[in-house]
Amino acid sequence: MGKLLILAGLLLVVVGLLWSVAPGILGWFGHLPGDLRLERRGITVFLPITSCLLLSAVFSLLLHLVNKLS
Repeated sequence: MGKLLILAGLLLVVVGLLWSVAPGILGWFGHLPGDLRLERRGITVFLPITSCLLLSAVFSLLLHLVNKLS
């Protein structure tokens, strides 16, 4: 469990560095088909459904691979 937390922390650091150095790399997040943006007077509701499903699938695959390798 400790190795998994360290790996997750390192992944967050890498994503944070990428986001600060090259913000265009993650520009796709929230702009996929299926991501909802509802705008009314003074209110904006943003639901990145497809983007979150894609991230969930990627993280599940990574965790499965880490589990198989350890």
